[in-house]
Amino acid sequence: MHIAYFTNFYLPVVNGVARSVQSFRDALTAMGHNVFVFAQEDNYEDTEPFIFRYPSLRLPLPVDIPTALPVSPFVDQLIPKLKLDIIHTHHPVLLGQTAAAKARDYNLPLVFTFHTQYQEYTHYFPFPQEQVQEFIKSRVMSWLRDFMRKCQHIVIPSESMRSILVNDYGLVDRFTVIPTGIDITPFKEANAAAIRSQWNWNDDKIIISAGRLAEEKNWVTLLNAFALAQKSQPNIRLVLLGDGPQAEALRQLVGELGITERVTFTGNVPFTEMPMYLKAADLFAFASITETQGLVTLEAMAAGLPVVAVDASGTRDILEDGKQGLLVQNDANDLANGIVKVIENPSLMSKFKSAALRTSRAYDSQRLARKMLKVYEQAIQDKKDEQYVMVEDRSAMPLAEKVNA
Repeated sequence: MHIAYFTNFYLPVVNGVARSVQSFRDALTAMGHNVFVFAQEDNYEDTEPFIFRYPSLRLPLPVDIPTALPVSPFVDQLIPKLKLDIIHTHHPVLLGQTAAAKARDYNLPLVFTFHTQYQEYTHYFPFPQEQVQEFIKSRVMSWLRDFMRKCQHIVIPSESMRSILVNDYGLVDRFTVIPTGIDITPFKEANAAAIRSQWNWNDDKIIISAGRLAEEKNWVTLLNAFALAQKSQPNIRLVLLGDGPQAEALRQLVGELGITERVTFTGNVPFTEMPMYLKAADLFAFASITETQGLVTLEAMAAGLPVVAVDASGTRDILEDGKQGLLVQNDANDLANGIVKVIENPSLMSKFKSAALRTSRAYDSQRLARKMLKVYEQAIQDKKDEQYVMVEDRSAMPLAEKVNA
């Protein structure tokens, strides 16, 4: 099968979308399929074949990532020569719009993975009034409904996200839950001692977390929780992997909380080094409430880390409370209590670690790639039958109908 992936984020960017694209591409390629990736230009020398780059600009956005410009005469000439069977977009905007246009122009089926809770990112628009924010959210959701109606199938990374799309967006049919798989080998082979030595962590108990340093990831709650936990556990250290628009504000908060000497900001870490950092830690703590799958939590489990996390979408699909770790309320005190409970109980840590490793093995990338192929086969048939995703406009439904839907 010849498959085109359109994504606004790919290597060298390291985030959930880029990792998902790479994971499925690697698995499908190993199965004998050709996956062509169309992504942003980023002064990066690709070592893999079939990666095609759109020109990009660094715009004054909250995240310092090149923004793809969806115009490329080279790609326009290339697409018909690839004899594509299907187009799979990982975003609805920029290159996502290009993907939809190419699918229409060449009469190809279109699949869309709903990676992000886009409605939770409207705070980046410079309109603080609550009424304006609600209006923007409603427009974003309406636009996304229209985009999904152009597709033959929607891929959803978790059951929590499926519930949001069905209940809030009105998604009716032609969707499948397929989480991103992982290759656990790098986590097995990671050299933890090298990282601990590099950062002089000595005998500290390392609480680690990872993600973009931005408001929607709920870092303020995590930092306040760590400050509380550190009062009874003075030998713990918090390590934050990542960078982002909130970095300076978070460093300032660390100073105000008096925990500067116990918090390490690593900045962005190459994905190849992530397994080493995770393996070097003792516990993974996570406060984000906007995840669609919780991929970084799964990677922490692959490194054998017990987890203490806020009970939220995505995360709860990966973590069972009391099995691989603890799910807590979105509250600094509750999160701190969970961290202390695990850290001071070695037998509980051992139990959670064993369960975490078992859980990570269930997310085999090859098995999930085979599930994705079935989606592609169905989408190809649906395109032939001129069948598209059905989405109801829930915003226009009376409350009683929403409840009964």
